[in-house]
Amino acid sequence: MGSGVADAVAGGDLDELLRLVDRLCDDGAWDALLDLRDRCRRAYSETGRQLWPAASHAEYRLALQAPGPLAAAVLVEGAGRFALGPLPEVAASTHTWAELAGALPPGPWAAEVAAERVLRGEGLRDDDRAVRGGGELPLCIAPWEPAYLLATYAPFEVELPGPPPLDLAPVVLERRGQHVEDPDVEDALRAVVQPWVVASNGAVAVRSVRGSAEAAVADLGHREVAWADVPPAAALLRVAWAGASGGAHGRRRGAAAGRFSAWWALATLAGLAGPDVDWPPPADELGEAASSLRWAVWAPPGPRLGWSLHLAVEDPEDGLAWAIAATDRA
Repeated sequence: MGSGVADAVAGGDLDELLRLVDRLCDDGAWDALLDLRDRCRRAYSETGRQLWPAASHAEYRLALQAPGPLAAAVLVEGAGRFALGPLPEVAASTHTWAELAGALPPGPWAAEVAAERVLRGEGLRDDDRAVRGGGELPLCIAPWEPAYLLATYAPFEVELPGPPPLDLAPVVLERRGQHVEDPDVEDALRAVVQPWVVASNGAVAVRSVRGSAEAAVADLGHREVAWADVPPAAALLRVAWAGASGGAHGRRRGAAAGRFSAWWALATLAGLAGPDVDWPPPADELGEAASSLRWAVWAPPGPRLGWSLHLAVEDPEDGLAWAIAATDRA
């Protein structure tokens, strides 16, 4: 098989290389597939041929289907740049932590894989290798957290479930709130959808006001919207989904990144994040903060197309509220 890989790379036929990737996967010839990836990566510097699509697809298939040590071997900087999703999430979707951990040195890749496995039901807080990985969030899911939306990867496609639809009722917003300066919260909310704006066609607006959740949305310039008050978990599910997504054209960040976005946004809203506060906050304290806030999902008039995140949050105790309107379209 080695000479066949060498001949295919020397020929520079991308279609044939992609067919060869398929055959190698069917045969379980993972070492040969890794060799193909290496040869395709070297092709540009050695011959000027741009074979990166084959290299990227080989890396994706290794992360998805190869035995743990070989899947872990492609979890390195720059790999899978054009894959269907971030390779740590891809590998974690089809391998247990134990299958991957032995080949992952402590560092960001191990931390990301562990975080993704936690979202898939593995409790790793007592696993020394996962702890040494250096992730920031707890290695178990707190009772107040939502059932995060997880990607399902296949050789040529990915299923990315979105938040479930809600029954929103029309409301008229009577008055705007009094604008207040709250850059920390506004930056945290904008960061959730940063890829939508930076790497795609998205737009985001955030407001902080003294007043109600409705007043915060009115401060965005809306008079009539569709509205539903929701439990904290339903709102945080949407924050995490948006934080995991790349929008229409941006690169997906992964479910673990989405969970981090939700924790950071919630902690900032609750005053539990910042330069003078230990990170991350205790999970039970953050859950209590989520329950103390009022959460709402809303939608502006018109069709609901593409990617959107429309939330309002109210702190009844302090009389403050915030609203975000983020959209992206293909």
